[in-house]
Amino acid sequence: MTTQCLNWQDLESLTDFTIDRVNGPTNAQSKLRLFGQAEADVRVTLYRDNHAWCPYCQKVWLWLEEKRIPYRIEKITMFCYGQKEAWYKRKVPSGMLPALELDGQLITESDDILLALEQAFGPLEWSLRDPQVMPLRKLERLLFRAWCSWLCYPARSQREDDYHREQFLRVVEDVEAALSQTPGPFFLDTFSAADIIFVPYVERMNASLYYYKGYSLREVNPRLSDWFDGLESRLTYRGTQSDFHTHVHDLPPQMGGCYENGTPEARRNQQQVDQGPWLGLPDVRYPEPETSRAEALQRVLQHRVNIIRVNPVRDQPLDEALRCALTHLMTGETCPPPKGTDVGLRYLRDRINVPRDMSIYAAKRLRASLEHTAALVGDQQGPAIPVRHRRDQNPVEFAPV
Repeated sequence: MTTQCLNWQDLESLTDFTIDRVNGPTNAQSKLRLFGQAEADVRVTLYRDNHAWCPYCQKVWLWLEEKRIPYRIEKITMFCYGQKEAWYKRKVPSGMLPALELDGQLITESDDILLALEQAFGPLEWSLRDPQVMPLRKLERLLFRAWCSWLCYPARSQREDDYHREQFLRVVEDVEAALSQTPGPFFLDTFSAADIIFVPYVERMNASLYYYKGYSLREVNPRLSDWFDGLESRLTYRGTQSDFHTHVHDLPPQMGGCYENGTPEARRNQQQVDQGPWLGLPDVRYPEPETSRAEALQRVLQHRVNIIRVNPVRDQPLDEALRCALTHLMTGETCPPPKGTDVGLRYLRDRINVPRDMSIYAAKRLRASLEHTAALVGDQQGPAIPVRHRRDQNPVEFAPV
């Protein structure tokens, strides 16, 4: 059924989504986390990237959330999507992320940060230096190197690509064996620092290999599948979790390139990740929250002025087109947008960032409505996502949250 799109006031009446950013569930928008304690108890400041793209930041972020350590957050621009803040370069001349201040002492390098946090607040079940954890840390580095060898270097032949694939799969077998040593889903008897060291890059492996190599890490390996399911049972992880679309397009400038193998499986996966349908991708399996649409609407409403301002389509047509998509999101009704706005709607579709902007299911629902609405007036895609940088995501274009 075709209907007229809602105005902004009517759309605002359709969402009352809110979260307690200070004491509630893990979320990417927080500037302060207290977990029910007093602000005077804060001893830690975490410096992490604006976009929640940095894997090493995710590792420290998740550790703090699991331990429920009160902390402040300062968000910094990564090199690949904007100019590094001068004040941060004065504090950390290398500009590297993450950094952490603990009782006034500045620490860099994620493992050094975690070791300092363990000394101050106790380990997360097992210390990084525990004899049970040390071999797992080495295994994670082996897995990382095998992944990089397959993904980040162009293969000169199918034989070479197959070789790197087999090298990666051999290490995955070792990971599966390590996970099989416990009855539960995690590397040790309960979720611990051993799992946190694997989370950031295995999440990115799952996305990048699916897209660039046609290989589904989560679907092919039963113990890793159980491990991902175990992670998703934790609200802490869900608050830091990204989706395939975000990862496959934020990784190339960070990794120095991601190279596809051109297989039919990879081509099919690329089509789905980029243009949908997004529900059903093996990037998430926990049940969709009832609030996903309301969350997506609330986040667009909060930033709609800047969303429209930076879009390649003129303001007035894009304003109407965006309301058409949001009307579909919330009511299921089809609203044809102005002609020529398919480019602008798909530009936005391609730049929704999980979890910076919203959680994973909210993003899937919003992408689906943007694509549904764009398809009513054309098949033009938006400007290509850059692969050498992500200046299209420069945070200075948006007002502070």
